[in-house]
Amino acid sequence: MGVQRNDGSAMTVEIADRLHSAAIHLLRRLRAEDAATGLTAPRLSALSVVVFGGPITLGALAAAEQVRPPTVSRLVHDLEADGLVRLRPSPDDARVRLAEATPRGRRLLQEGRARRVSRLAAELEALPRTEREILARAVDILEALLLPEGRPGPGRS
Repeated sequence: MGVQRNDGSAMTVEIADRLHSAAIHLLRRLRAEDAATGLTAPRLSALSVVVFGGPITLGALAAAEQVRPPTVSRLVHDLEADGLVRLRPSPDDARVRLAEATPRGRRLLQEGRARRVSRLAAELEALPRTEREILARAVDILEALLLPEGRPGPGRS
């Protein structure tokens, strides 16, 4: 028996289950493009957090990556040795160090994202136009789900 929402909507639960599975499979398929970066999955994930959320404290990075501080320290040390991130003191507290992406780190991540997007775009291009239009609307809905409550999403008022 699956998980039920409070309103008991079996259709909603089925949609959520299928969406969850599809998202996982899609990300796994696109992850094949990440091999070209030369980074392990944990390093690439940490670099992504630093690029899109940095500068960031090592503690906040450990929380974002759901790993222990010693693990994140090793990851950051390795990324720093590769010239992808640098550590600097926090302007608020010199005892705290912030990880920030170097231009090389940002470029590596952007190139990887471009490869994944290109692969997905090629697969989407094979779909009929009407199905691509439906997916475009579905993306609007998914993006609206990710917004903080109370803020209208694209195409909503």
